[in-house]
Amino acid sequence: MPTMQKLTHLLALTTAAVTILAATTSDMKPNYEVKFLMDPALVLDATSHKLTADVLSALSLSSKVTKMNVQFLDTDAKDIYNAGWSPRIRKMEKKEDELELTYKKRYPINGTDLDATLALAASQGFSDADNDYEPQVEWGFEKQTLSISNDKSASSTSASMDLPDVDASRAALIAQAPDKFVNWLSPGWGNDMLAQSRIFGPVLAKRSTGTWNGTKLYVEVWPIRKAKEAEELEYVVEASFKADTGDEASAGREALRAVLSGKGWLLEKDSLKTQMIMDRY
Repeated sequence: MPTMQKLTHLLALTTAAVTILAATTSDMKPNYEVKFLMDPALVLDATSHKLTADVLSALSLSSKVTKMNVQFLDTDAKDIYNAGWSPRIRKMEKKEDELELTYKKRYPINGTDLDATLALAASQGFSDADNDYEPQVEWGFEKQTLSISNDKSASSTSASMDLPDVDASRAALIAQAPDKFVNWLSPGWGNDMLAQSRIFGPVLAKRSTGTWNGTKLYVEVWPIRKAKEAEELEYVVEASFKADTGDEASAGREALRAVLSGKGWLLEKDSLKTQMIMDRY
């Protein structure tokens, strides 16, 4: 190839590479949610499975709890979950006439390389221009995950904490499914999967709230089956708070970790509530 042609070819390749990079540079600015697991054997009353008075006092939590009932929908083969999505229906206590519908896409973060993960999400169509999507970095004990959520709501026909049956759940999620989810792997894919779905759950969790270290802190207790068809439950206890920036999240994380570790309450592993529910229901 003549020199001029080589230069022209090289320039074309460079221009293409810059174009691709620019197209996948993300403008999303996620907030953060820091999450730590607590040892249920040490922080829950053995009979009532409620947080002990010591925990409530140390973390400045209210003794009142808010119930929340949660279920996910997916196929038996977990096609939706395996594609990185989790369609969820939740009902909160004192809001029994409303169903919260969430379509969440998760991206594992390699180490702390958030920029690369945001670029990947941008290459798949997520951007800050999507006002219906909320990006968030979920920061556990070891790993970080980028979650991008689309939240909707629907009316509930039940005045109790009960969640809808499978037919009504499918209909509610299909009716408001966002385009990215619907067309993720092929046109209509998301709704096709929901039409074949079943319920994973429900799980009736309880949330305690307080203000600790100037930050709103949540501690949730999730009773999850120990295995499929099992009646025995495993209690997952998770403390969490939100922060606007990585620096704020890091500072709060170290402070909370020090308190939980100092009390002997910290479980040095990541929270996998959704995976546990998908595996055990």
